[in-house]
Amino acid sequence: MEKYKKEFIDFMVDSHVLRFGDFTLKSGRKSPFFMNAGLYQTGSELMKLGEFYARAIHDVYGLEFDVLFGPAYKGIPLAVATTIAISSLYGRDVRYSANRKEIKDHGDTGILLGAKLHDGDRVVIIEDVTTSGASMAETVPILRAQADVDITGLMVSLNRCELGMGGRVSALEEIREKYGFPTNAIVSMDEVVEYLGKSNDERGPLLDESMKKTLKAYYDEYGVK
Repeated sequence: MEKYKKEFIDFMVDSHVLRFGDFTLKSGRKSPFFMNAGLYQTGSELMKLGEFYARAIHDVYGLEFDVLFGPAYKGIPLAVATTIAISSLYGRDVRYSANRKEIKDHGDTGILLGAKLHDGDRVVIIEDVTTSGASMAETVPILRAQADVDITGLMVSLNRCELGMGGRVSALEEIREKYGFPTNAIVSMDEVVEYLGKSNDERGPLLDESMKKTLKAYYDEYGVK
């Protein structure tokens, strides 16, 4: 596993963004872990988060794209932080864009914040996590209604590695199959469990045997085979 992925897993845990316990997801599914990117709140956290996304996007998609698009609402700070990090780390300026939940009819009019989209723009979509693909059902039509864009791919922070709504493949794979663009994550839950289950620092294993068994039972039922 790449060094920055290990650092990102530690970062999620230390920021209390990734937690283990007993959680009820929006879908109603009971989950032994929960990730809430809204808990990245300080300047230093957002700076680091943008750098992790920038590294993952660079490794997976390269830098030959024009716009980083963050769906409202959580995607907006992700897009801003990551465009800054791409400029800082790689000297490449890409534009950021995001959607409003309601179209503005005065001043800076329209549905978009940040950069407008143009025919031929290559767009990378950035999100925190996806469990159902519902946000893409809103985001993709918005993008394609603005211009004839080429969606390079989707980058999320965590691949939950569990079955999507169709019950056959993961939510990220469902998006890829439905819309025809690549989908990737900075890290997967498989990598998280492998890394946190080892004695990786003075704290010892961050997942005890009881939680490992709980996670195994969860993935036996909901995991991608």
